[in-house]
This record gives sequence, structure tokens and C-alpha cells, in this order.
Amino acid sequence: MRMSSAIGDALRQIRRARGKSLAVVAGLAGISTSYLSRLETGDRALDSRALVVRLAEALEVAPSEITGSWLPMPGEAAGDRALNDVRLALMGVSVGEPRGEIRPADQLRDRVTTLLADQNDARATSVGAALPALIRDLHTSLDARRDERTVLRLLTLAHMQGTQAWLAMIGAPLDLGWQAATLAREAAEQLDELVPLAISAYGTSLGLLGASAFDLASDALADVELPGVTVEELQLTGSLALASSLVAAARREHAERAAALEFAADLAEQTGETNLMGFGFGPSNVGVWRMQGALEAGEHAEAARIAETVNADALTVRARQAVYWRDRGRALAALPRKRDQAVVMLRRAEEISPEHVLRHPFTVSLLSEMVAKAKRDTVGRELRGIACRAGVHV
Repeated sequence: MRMSSAIGDALRQIRRARGKSLAVVAGLAGISTSYLSRLETGDRALDSRALVVRLAEALEVAPSEITGSWLPMPGEAAGDRALNDVRLALMGVSVGEPRGEIRPADQLRDRVTTLLADQNDARATSVGAALPALIRDLHTSLDARRDERTVLRLLTLAHMQGTQAWLAMIGAPLDLGWQAATLAREAAEQLDELVPLAISAYGTSLGLLGASAFDLASDALADVELPGVTVEELQLTGSLALASSLVAAARREHAERAAALEFAADLAEQTGETNLMGFGFGPSNVGVWRMQGALEAGEHAEAARIAETVNADALTVRARQAVYWRDRGRALAALPRKRDQAVVMLRRAEEISPEHVLRHPFTVSLLSEMVAKAKRDTVGRELRGIACRAGVHV
């Protein structure tokens, strides 16, 4: 039985609603008719932002119409139960009614520190449970003008590394993540300090990248420049360079991507493996970003080669370990006779952080493709288990 991914179903439904043939859409997107047909049936994974944009342009829709808010998992996940509470907290802030409690700055700092530690460790349930009250209390304390500048710094970090990162991890709609990024940017601009502005630029660029607004993402990153004197500044500068490399990969700007990665690698040699503010910057994480850029550019063999050079155990953020194993699996899945290894990698990533696999749109699309081709063997059963947990009908 052939299985279709939710993204493939969306492609087919939009194309038919537009009254366009496979040949017309494929021609406009710069791919073959057979390739588009296999995307629609789930026999090929749609795992490139650039291709999503080209297909959206061919169909005259927003990229999010194709990718949506991703696939639901069977049953009600803990992240889903918390999502509405986070949404309501963000809505309350947006209308000037956060309705939280005024808290001392040191207590708020401790809560933000705990939240970021849980986010780094991929404890999605804990983060989702803590976020709504923290959002309300941070903004209520800000409105009370108590320890204003300290609270603004905490807001910038909490909304970017906490709210926005958690929403992306659980596959929430893009507009919610963008709302969190906007709140972080507003706090940073009110402070007008370089470090918060850099943190905000990083989150803003990733939000724009997720929405396929590549030029805007590039502009956001170009707006901030740090002195690069302290370790904190070196980390942030390196993290901005890593974000730039992924934007460049999405724009197919190979020289710019390579230059950004080399710059980040040089900085990582100076800082070593670190984790100030939850960024997990260091040589190992630079390697993971190299993998991600290669995948974004469609260079699966290169991504697999890079993966062999990365020491995943040295990554200081557990969530990045999940990304490493997931993307190594994605790379291997595209190579001949590497399916079994790919499934092992994906399963390892799922064991670290289910959300990074089961809620990641490109991985879910890949799982649908792999299931359609899977043999009825031990590895096939393992694969179908992951796919089922990701919401792919098997």
C-alpha cells in the first residue's frame, strides 16, 4: 500500500484546486513531472525550503499553505495540551492584559534559567507547562516598571530561546513563533543593548527563514554587529554566522554559506564547547550546522560525510544531539543502500527528543517516502513505528 504525506496531500489538493496540471506546476517549479508526482504521493520527501518556495510560487500560494502547521501525532501530546495555554498567554500580552503576577527579578531570572535548561534538554512537557505563567508574569512585572531593564533582558532571552524555540520544536503554527520573536525584538529594541539585539536578530532570522522569507532573514542578521571581545559576544557572533550560513544555503549562495561557516568555525576554536544563554556554541555545533546547510542545499552525501566528523557527545545542548542524529538519518536516507542506517539514526534522535523527529516537517515527509518503499523486515517494522508516531498512516 502506497502512503501519502500530509505535505504531499496538500500539494495535490492545492494543485487541483488551482486547476493546474502536474506538467504546468512542475515546469514552473523547475522539476520534472514525475518528481512532482512522487512528491504528491509521498514517494519523495519534500525537504528543501527553496523547493517549497518554488512550488508555492508555481501554485500562487504562501509556502505555509503547503507545509501547514505540520502533522498531528496520534492522541493528544503534552505539547498540544500546553499549546493553547501558551497561545492564550501570548494573546493576553498582545492586547495589554497579561494577567500575571508581579515577581522579583531574581525569581524571574531563576525561572527563565530553569526553562532554558529544560528546553536545551528537550524536555518539551516541562517547558510547555512552565511557559504560560512565565510569559504572563514577565510581562506583568514589566508593565509594573519593576526592575525594568533586567526584565526586558529576561524577556528577550525567554521569548527567543524559550517560547519561540519550544513552539518550533512541537510543530506549532508559524504565526505563534513569529509572535514570540516579535515580542523578543520589541524588548531588545526598548533596551537598545547589543547583546539583546543580537539575540533578537538570531530569533527573528530563524522565524523568517521558517516562513521562507530568505531576503528578510538575511537583512535581520546584517543589522547587528558585536565587538567580539567577551566570550558571550564571540558566542553570539558565531551563532549569527551559523544562522547566516543556513539562510545562504536556502538561497543557494554557496560561497556565502562557506564563508559564514568558516567564520563561525574560527570563533568556535576560540570559545571551545560552551553553552552561555542556551546557544550551545562550539566546534561540534558548527559541524551540525554544516550538516544542516548541506541538507538544505540538497547535498545529502556531503551531509553524511560531515556527520562522520562530528562528535555528537561533545554537544553541550541535548536538543542539538537530537538534531544531529535526525539530520544524519535524513542524509543517509537519500543515499543508496543506507536505509537501515538511516532508520537507526532517526530512532536514536527520537529517543532523545521525540518532538525533533515526529514534529519536524521535512523528517515527517521523509518518513512517508521511506514507509512507501519499506520492506516487511525488522528495520521496516521499526520505521513504520516511527512513522506511525509521527502521524503517517501505515
